[in-house]
Amino acid sequence: MTMAEHTDWQRSEPFDLPDWLGEEDLVWSLDGSLSAAQVCGTLRGAGEHRLGVDIVCADVAYPAPVVPEPVRRQCHLTWHHGQVQTIRNGQRHGLAVPVSSLDADTVCEALRRFARAIAVDSERVRVLISL
Repeated sequence: MTMAEHTDWQRSEPFDLPDWLGEEDLVWSLDGSLSAAQVCGTLRGAGEHRLGVDIVCADVAYPAPVVPEPVRRQCHLTWHHGQVQTIRNGQRHGLAVPVSSLDADTVCEALRRFARAIAVDSERVRVLISL
């Protein structure tokens, strides 16, 4: 994904996601490292269910904004209220977090909030980050 494509992220709603997310135990795995403004991940359910869910640093603005300004503002408001802003870029889904860099704690918190948004007990969600 090029930097120009980053700003194609638009707000989305959790109820637009597949129904299987609310019915199965979930594992989110990191597809790379935590060093980028956008980290790619895959959410897996039972069997063949898979969904690309990235974690996106909404406050990164150099060399270009990662998300459009309205998405960044909504991300801050949503996070302030204990939630996470779901976003979409084509077929990729994402979680916008109001930070300029990621760490494991922030990723876990974003996914905990996401679980609540899709009405899944956070105990049914696992996070896999390789060292």
